[in-house]
Amino acid sequence: MLETIDIITDFQLIRPLPAKLIIESVLVSDFNFQLPRELIAQEPLADRAASRMLQLERTSGGMIDSNFRALPGRLRPDDLVIFNDTRVFPARLYGRRLTRNPGATESLSGKIEVLLTRQVSQNPSEWECLVRPGRKIRVGERLLFGPEAELEAEVISRDSFGERLIRFKPVADFFATVERLGHIPLPPYIDRHDRPSDRERYQTVYARNPGSVAAPTAGLHFTAEILNGLRDRGIETATITLHVGLGTFQPVRVDEVEQHQLHRESYSISSESAGTINRALRAGRRIVAVGTTTVRTLEYAARQSATGEIRAGTGEADIFIYPGYQFRVVGALLTNFHLPQSTLLMLVCAFAGKDPVLAAYSHAVAKRYRFYSYGDCMFIE
Repeated sequence: MLETIDIITDFQLIRPLPAKLIIESVLVSDFNFQLPRELIAQEPLADRAASRMLQLERTSGGMIDSNFRALPGRLRPDDLVIFNDTRVFPARLYGRRLTRNPGATESLSGKIEVLLTRQVSQNPSEWECLVRPGRKIRVGERLLFGPEAELEAEVISRDSFGERLIRFKPVADFFATVERLGHIPLPPYIDRHDRPSDRERYQTVYARNPGSVAAPTAGLHFTAEILNGLRDRGIETATITLHVGLGTFQPVRVDEVEQHQLHRESYSISSESAGTINRALRAGRRIVAVGTTTVRTLEYAARQSATGEIRAGTGEADIFIYPGYQFRVVGALLTNFHLPQSTLLMLVCAFAGKDPVLAAYSHAVAKRYRFYSYGDCMFIE
């Protein structure tokens, strides 16, 4: 029996809601594959660009074992490569509960863990989050973080799926304080605590805008050298921002794909990037997406316009892409290997076909590719 690795099982989050993009009945079990645990990468390579790269041709299903440094040469001169420039922030906070005793005195008790997942307003003080231990943390409780209680939050509400809304007391610079106190939220299939080195390594070299709780991992392979290689070949690039949250890694806990719905994730597209993308689309040039988060942002944005062009602006994407979806923007994809039965694997199968993708995954297992966030990658065209 396959042992499915659940990103957020520990927080007991379940959201079995109907999907908005209903194509046809698709079973979650169709996206299973066998993966030996020793192929789950626990450490990043010392050299980002040393990763292996499996090239997959969509129409034929043909595969080539390659390496990531071959990517610039694989691209066409008129390709437009789109990156997600979100930046991971140390969203995992450890603290204690502030409890009131019968004598009306207050004392610290009970270690807690909070994972900030989504800023709910322009004010950085209010956040949706997951908490642990979930059953003990009630509405109205106060939570303290840091040796000098540098951050204090109150639990404002709780939804039926285990999430909390918390409000922090104002501080001079909220994100600077979180950067100092927080921990990088490595996914639990990386079986170790985060280290200071993860603050740099679990981050793309082009990360600019803080707000993600997980890295857009396809971008982790890029180095300044590779980016310069794209420029030297005259390959145009552009950036969008999608802050990776629960929508990307939310486990699927239903039998039929259509019953699942993603969380919303904040995105922004600049006027410059929108113009660059639309010019490429009008010219019939190929759009190469670096990562599934980039795919979802572009495809969501295209569906907000009657013409299918990309509009500049901000919003919240909740598009769920699985087999049967018709892509409007993306023509090639660089992506890491994903969890069994995950929405990310379903998106890749929608792009390249379920059978070719699962055959590629079987090949990758046989050839001992490294899987998941710190693992190797695929280039699909």
